[in-house]
Amino acid sequence: MASRFEILIVDDVSENIKVAINILKQDGYNFSYALNGASALEIIEQKKFDLILLDVMMPGMDGFSLCQRIKQLKKAQSTPIIFVTAKTDIESISKGFNLGAVDYVTKPFHPLELKARVATHLELYKFQKELLDKNKFLGEKVMQEKQHRLTDLELAQKELVAILSDIMAFDSAETYCHVQRVAEISKQLAILEGNISQNDINLLYLAAPLHDVGKILIDNKILHKPDKLTDDEFARMKEHPKFGLKILNRSDKRLIKVAKVIAYQHHENWDGSGYPKGLKGEDIHIFGRIVAIADVLDALTHTRSYKKGWDFDEAIRFIIEQKGKKFDPRLVTIFEEHVEVFKEILEKDECRDAG
Repeated sequence: MASRFEILIVDDVSENIKVAINILKQDGYNFSYALNGASALEIIEQKKFDLILLDVMMPGMDGFSLCQRIKQLKKAQSTPIIFVTAKTDIESISKGFNLGAVDYVTKPFHPLELKARVATHLELYKFQKELLDKNKFLGEKVMQEKQHRLTDLELAQKELVAILSDIMAFDSAETYCHVQRVAEISKQLAILEGNISQNDINLLYLAAPLHDVGKILIDNKILHKPDKLTDDEFARMKEHPKFGLKILNRSDKRLIKVAKVIAYQHHENWDGSGYPKGLKGEDIHIFGRIVAIADVLDALTHTRSYKKGWDFDEAIRFIIEQKGKKFDPRLVTIFEEHVEVFKEILEKDECRDAG
C-alpha cells in the first residue's frame, strides 16, 4: 500500500514505539521515531511530518516541553500533535491543549482508539492543507466571489466539533447514537419553539452532540457502572459540565461558544435544583433548556449498561411530570403538543438497536 502520511513517534521506551507502529502500519503510514526530545527536534528539522505521537513522561525534556519547542519551529507549527499519556487529570490535559496539542490518548490505549484518532487528525490536517493550497491558487478575487459559502474558519469549527464527537463515540456505539439523536431532537424542538432563527437552529444542531463532551474525562468505570453510583462517584460524574467548559473554553468562535453553553448548562433545572451552578428559569440559556429535554428523552428510552430503556409513553409522562421543575414549562407544552414528531425521530433512527 502506498503511504499517504509521515508520522513521527517520540517515546523513551522503544517497546511502546514498536506497539504503536504495529497497530498503525496496516494503514500504510511511513514512520520515524525518536527516543528523546533532542533527537526528535533534529529529525523534525530534517523532515516534514503530517502528525506527531508524543509521550508525555520522558526523562530530561518531557512531552510538554518538547511540544512547546516544536510549535516554535516554523515548519512544524501546523503539524498536529497527539499526546500519549497516563495522565488523565484535567490540569495535565488542559496544559497539553494550551501548548498546541490537538488530542490525547490515554495509556493503556485500545488499538482501535489509536487508529481512529490518528486517522481523524490526519484527514483534518490534509483537509486544512488542501484549503490553504486552494486559497493560494484561486487568489483574492475568486475567494471574494465565494463568500456566500462557508468560510474556512466555519469549516474548521465544524471539523473540531466532529472530531470531539468522534472522540466521544470511540467510547461506544451507544454514545455515538445518543449524541446524534439528541442533536436531531434538539433541532426539531428549536424549530417548534418558534422564536429561534434558522442560523441559531443550525448552530444548535451542530453543537448539541458535544453536550456531554466533559465525560471523556470521567473514568469508564463510573460512566458504565452497572450498579448505583456511590456518593463520591456521583459527585465525580457531576463534574463533567465543568470539564466540558474547560475543554471548549479556548475558543470564542460562535459555534464553539454555543457548544460551551450547552455542555455547561444542560443539567441545570428550571426550578434551580440542577448543577453545576443551580441556575433557575430563564437564567438558563434556551439552548441548555432544549438539550435538557432532548437528552433526558433519549436517555430514558434507550438501554444503558446500568438500566433498561423505558417505554416511549412512560418517558413522555416523566417529562410532563417534570414541567416547571426540571424542564422549561413552555418547552414541555410545545413538546407535549408535538409528541409524534419526537416519536418518529426515535423510531426512524438507523442505529437505535445499537443505542
